[in-house]
Amino acid sequence: MNRQPLLDVRGLRVAFGGKAVVHGIDFQIAPGEKLALVGESGSGKTVTALSLLRLVQNADLAGSARFASSEANGAASDLLALPESRLRAIRGKEIAMIFQEPMTALNALYTVGDQIAEVLELHQALSSQAAHAAAVQLLADTGIPEPARRARSFPHQLSGGQRQRAMIAMALACRPRLLLADEPTTALDVTVRGQILDLLADLQRRYGMAVLLITHDLNLVRRFADRVAVMESGHIVEQGAVSSVFEAPRHAYTRKLIDSRPTRDVEPVREGGAAPVLAARSLRVSYPVPQPGFRGWFRKGEFVAVRGADFSIAPGETLGVVGESGSGKSTLALAALGLLKYQGEIDVAGRRWNSGGASDRALRRVMQVVFQDPFSSLSPRMTVEQIVGEGLAVHAPELDAGARRARALEVLAQVGLTEAQFPALLDRYPHEFSGGQRQRLAVARALIVDPRLLVLDEPTSALDVTIQKQVLGLLQRLQRERGLSYLLITHDVEVIRAMAHQVVVMKDGEILESGPMERVLDAPKHPYTQKLVAAALVD
Repeated sequence: MNRQPLLDVRGLRVAFGGKAVVHGIDFQIAPGEKLALVGESGSGKTVTALSLLRLVQNADLAGSARFASSEANGAASDLLALPESRLRAIRGKEIAMIFQEPMTALNALYTVGDQIAEVLELHQALSSQAAHAAAVQLLADTGIPEPARRARSFPHQLSGGQRQRAMIAMALACRPRLLLADEPTTALDVTVRGQILDLLADLQRRYGMAVLLITHDLNLVRRFADRVAVMESGHIVEQGAVSSVFEAPRHAYTRKLIDSRPTRDVEPVREGGAAPVLAARSLRVSYPVPQPGFRGWFRKGEFVAVRGADFSIAPGETLGVVGESGSGKSTLALAALGLLKYQGEIDVAGRRWNSGGASDRALRRVMQVVFQDPFSSLSPRMTVEQIVGEGLAVHAPELDAGARRARALEVLAQVGLTEAQFPALLDRYPHEFSGGQRQRLAVARALIVDPRLLVLDEPTSALDVTIQKQVLGLLQRLQRERGLSYLLITHDVEVIRAMAHQVVVMKDGEILESGPMERVLDAPKHPYTQKLVAAALVD
C-alpha cells in the first residue's frame, strides 16, 4: 500500500480472563477505502471493531492500532494506548460506529433528533437550535421522508430501515474519517438492505471516509467493499482485493464461506391429485385500531393485515411466501396455524379449525411450527428431553417416560444430534448448543409428533451462511424421507430458490403474484416481484 494508512493494526490480541479470542491480527485501512471483515458468529469480528475504540469491558488488549488523527495533523496515535480523555474526543468525531441492532443501540427515551443533536453539541459545540437543524438535515441526507417530523419521533415509531438510517445519520454527524459498520443490514429486508448499502456507498464517496464493514453476508462484500479480510476463530486467515479473494480463494475456510450459498435439492411434487394438506380460500385477517379524535370513543377502526388470500399446499410440496416486513407473511402463517381469528376458509388435511378442544388438538398434530429465533423459542429452563418430548405428552399421552425418551433420542438422531456427539444429550439445556444446533432442536421438537406439514417462519435468517446451508440441507432431506410439506415464510429470495416448489409474493397484506418458483422468480410479472428479485442479485 503506497498511501499512509488511516488505520494500521498490528498484532491485535484480545483476551478475557487470560483466554484469547483474537490472536495477534494485522490489517490496514487506507483513507477512503472500504474494507470488509468477514466471518461467522464467534470469529472475533465485532470484538475486533469494538476493541479499536476500547468499548469492550474487561478485555485485555495487546498490540497496536495506529490511527492518523486530523487533530494531530495526520500523525498516527495508538488507539490502544491513548488516555481515555483523548480517546473520548476521537469516538464519534473521527471514528464513528453503526451498531447491528438500532432498536437496542438507540435510546428509547429520547427522540432520534435529540440523539443526533447530542453528538453535534458534544463534539462540535453547536447550540441546541443549530444542532437540531443539522440533525434534521442529516436525516434528510440519509433519505428519511419528512425529516423534520421524524426527528421528533422516538425509535419505536420508526420502521427498521428508518431506525438504521437514523443510526447512520448519528454516526455521520461529525463527518468521521473512519466508519465502523457492524452488520448494518442483517436485520433488514432485502430491498431495504440494498437501499442502506447504496446509501452507505454514496455517503462514503461524498464524505471521503473509510469504512470497516463487519458482516457474514458475502453478497454485501461483493457489492460494497474494495478489500476483504476473512476471520476464523480469532485469526485473519486471508485478505486481499475482493475480486482476487472471491475468484481464487487460497484458504479452505474462505472456500467454505464462498460455497455456502443455498443449493436446491428438492424432488418434484408427485402428480396424482392428492388432496392438499393445507388450503385457504378468501383468507382475511384484520385487527381493531383506535381512530383519531372523538370518533375513537365510540368505535374502532380496522387494519387489514391479510386480504383475500388463496393458496394450497400438496403433500411433499413447499409453498414459499416472500415479502418485506409488514407484508402480512407471518400473520398469514399464524392464521394457518389456527392462532388468529380470521375470515374465509382454512382446511388442514380436509378439516376446519374450530374454537378449541379435541378437534383442534388433532389438527395441531398435523401441522407444527419452527420459529425464526431458536434461542428465544426454546425455554432456557427446560432440558432437551423436556423440550423435544413436550409434544408427546399432549398428543401421545399413552406413552410412558421410557418410550418418550427413546422417541426423543430417535428424532434427535434424525436431525443430526446424537449422544455420541453430546454426552447426556437429553439432560442438556439450550444455551449449551450453537445457533444451528438449537435450530435442529426446534426442528426435532416439531417432528416428534409426526406432522404432515411444518410452518417455517424465517428458519435460517438468524444463522450464519454455513449453518444456514446445513439447516436447509436438513429440511430438504427430511422432506424427501418423510414426504413433509412446508409453508416457508421468508424475505430471502435465495432461500426460496433453494426450497420452494410454489411461490406467493405478498405486499401490504395482498398476494401480488403466485405460481411455480421458476416462473415467478425467473420471469416475474409484477413490478414489486421484479424489485425483490433484482435486490437479491449480486452486482
